Amino acid sequence: MTTPVTIIGAGLGGLVLARVLHLHGIPVAVYEAEPSPMARTQGGLLDIHHHNGQPALQAAGLTDEFRSIILEGHQAMRILHRDGTVLLDQADDGTGGRPEVQRGELRQLLLDSLPAGTVRWGHKAAGVRALGGGRHEVTFAGGRTTVTRLLVGADGAWSRVRPLLSDAAPEYSGRSFVETYLFDADIRHPASAQAVGGGSLGTFEPGGNEKWIGAHRESGGTLHAYVTLLKPQEWFAAIDLTDAAAATARIAREFDGWAPELTALITDSDTTPVVRPHYALPVEHRWDRVPGVTLVGDAAHLSVPNGEGANLAMQDGAELGQALAAHPDDVEAALAAYEQTMFPRSAEAAAEGLRHYELLSDGTTPQGLLDLFSAAEQPQ
Repeated sequence: MTTPVTIIGAGLGGLVLARVLHLHGIPVAVYEAEPSPMARTQGGLLDIHHHNGQPALQAAGLTDEFRSIILEGHQAMRILHRDGTVLLDQADDGTGGRPEVQRGELRQLLLDSLPAGTVRWGHKAAGVRALGGGRHEVTFAGGRTTVTRLLVGADGAWSRVRPLLSDAAPEYSGRSFVETYLFDADIRHPASAQAVGGGSLGTFEPGGNEKWIGAHRESGGTLHAYVTLLKPQEWFAAIDLTDAAAATARIAREFDGWAPELTALITDSDTTPVVRPHYALPVEHRWDRVPGVTLVGDAAHLSVPNGEGANLAMQDGAELGQALAAHPDDVEAALAAYEQTMFPRSAEAAAEGLRHYELLSDGTTPQGLLDLFSAAEQPQ
């Protein structure tokens, strides 16, 4: 296949696609809004699933490199009652199918696997328009443009490419994360470190779960907490996040009566809290085939957090790359084949994520919560 592929977005899905195309000798360029690979922190831990994320990395020829960045022991899981009572303490015995890695390290691994110049940094897509015959023009901030016959939107929730295919826009789910970080936790925050354990933490509140606290132990003794609240966006907007102490105190008041080692994951944050609203596209989001363009990852199927987002994005990238390689003389056949399998699997994952939220919101029993978290850690 000699048709150059233009990818908008250097996230995990776009980079896996670029790598698979490179392995098959297909010319590719990735345009990324960020000015450099180190322009911002790339998020926390990712559990890479054996049934989608790991095969994607295998298709990219990066299995050994992936194994070298796995954080051993981090599949351990604890569930605590709001009063600190341990309901589940599951060790990482090495048999789980979801090894944990740092997102930033995985992204860098993918970047290092591409020829120099593949990613064009500092190119923020400002608009895209169809030129006819499957050709599209992308305009970048500052006025630069590029024209392509094969355009892939890997540009996330607020994709500039998506409007070529769909009128759908993400809607607020009603929940948001508040992210905090505790550094050198075993020395500086020992009670919280013990509560989290060696891997991940989930919490349980009887009688309804409109709020909960989750956390991961990351590399270097860092605790990364995800405080989830069912609140309108206006509630979060009223909090002055520039005053970190006042902001964390306000958020912690929502957890009055919870064990201090849990609320300390909020109040003892070594960073200013960051609010991450949960947006989602319709569960059954799909589009009719449009010549010369498609989507991968959140641009195609943004859903509430369910542990599948990064894995599905990489699976999208790998399968799209393989489809293009398998149909070198018929790009449209390749895009149609990719979308035919992508639509139902992304809808299934989004629906499953909503079911998990409903279980938590409806006040599931402690055993139900244990089963829910335990099932999430089992190979599928």
